[in-house]
Amino acid sequence: MAQVVTRVDPGSPAAKAGLKPGDTLLSINGHEIRDVLDYRYYCESAKLALEFRREEKVLRRKLRKGESEPLGLDFESYLMDKPRSCVNHCLFCFIDQLPKGMRQTLYFKDDDARLSFLQGNYITLTNLSPREQQRIMDLRISPINVSVQATDPEVRCRLLGNPRAGECYEIMRRFAERRIHMDCQIVVCPGLNDGETLQKTMEDLAALYPQVSSVSVVPVGLTKHRQGLAELTPVDERIAGEIIDRVDAFGAECLKKTGSRIFACGDELYRKAGRETPDWDYYEGFPQFENGVGMLRSLEDEFTEALAARPEAPDPTPFAVATGGAAYPLFQKLLQLLADSCYSVEGKLYGIRNDFFGESVNVAGLLTGRDLIAQLRGKALGERLLISISMLRYGGDVFLDDTPLSAVSEALGVPVIPVPNDGEAVLRAFLNLK
Repeated sequence: MAQVVTRVDPGSPAAKAGLKPGDTLLSINGHEIRDVLDYRYYCESAKLALEFRREEKVLRRKLRKGESEPLGLDFESYLMDKPRSCVNHCLFCFIDQLPKGMRQTLYFKDDDARLSFLQGNYITLTNLSPREQQRIMDLRISPINVSVQATDPEVRCRLLGNPRAGECYEIMRRFAERRIHMDCQIVVCPGLNDGETLQKTMEDLAALYPQVSSVSVVPVGLTKHRQGLAELTPVDERIAGEIIDRVDAFGAECLKKTGSRIFACGDELYRKAGRETPDWDYYEGFPQFENGVGMLRSLEDEFTEALAARPEAPDPTPFAVATGGAAYPLFQKLLQLLADSCYSVEGKLYGIRNDFFGESVNVAGLLTGRDLIAQLRGKALGERLLISISMLRYGGDVFLDDTPLSAVSEALGVPVIPVPNDGEAVLRAFLNLK
């Protein structure tokens, strides 16, 4: 793919070297630039020899810059290449469970190692060619997030619907030998990769420590849109408790041997089991926070700490909070803590049922604008409605069902305010502080 420059940052090393929008970057220090990984890796050096094409001429420039200083170029696409799509047919794929009629980008299944490194996406390793595997090792691309599910080749092939899926652990072992750091995920499908299969998977991954340093264990997510798909057993209270007991028992063994638990269950498992989430120290710095591991504990402890500082504020104007069933008990607790701290609080809490995906889906991040409107229209919302920022498309103001934030606000007659997943930010939102 031609690496056409769309912008040159003013005053950047590239600008000083004379590059212009419309130039095509060909190589850096003699290395062909195929995508964003090549570009970022070879730009690290302080001395660069650039080769680029301008119209019909191939030009060369040498420059000096600070070590790791950005070169200052933007290109036609973020990856400088096409994103790589998934080649699996996973039994539990959430995208296959989406209803029809949503925006097309939601149906694209990426499985791109570059997005894993750059944005934290999880990949399965099934579409990595030997050449790509070697490049990851040569360039020391790290960390990579791997969706493992099972290390048993037969089980993994069945789960992912791909005959190459069984190669995963061998690829990970080679990466570990080259000190590529990997964070992993296990999506538990009862009857398929729980029980002794889960135990073996944890033992295999623990053997790759410290290159595998954190593994999240989360329940399979099942929506009501599974017509024509494989029958899967949902994780209920009993199964969730069994998974937690197994994971925590093995994590305790790992803690004794390595100083790290390595394995931690997602918050949703604790909610399904009807158990409290563990204490702060259990999460060892929250390496899998964005994967829903420790988010509830972090929110509560950060909120409590911020509240203890007693921020000066007038009594807040009446407000409402809308969240999913998983976080509802926590927000009940937070609102009560605020009321007990001598603030005169008029805060209404609403647990939103997920009619769009199905009632079994209870995390806030999968709530839609139309469910908010349908269930909150005519309710007492005070002067503002607080929601989790995770309900919105990353960096935007649109819900999963393409409902704009402004449309929800207009329909409900109050400003709808997205709040970051941070305890102090939640407290300040409650108190209406900027």
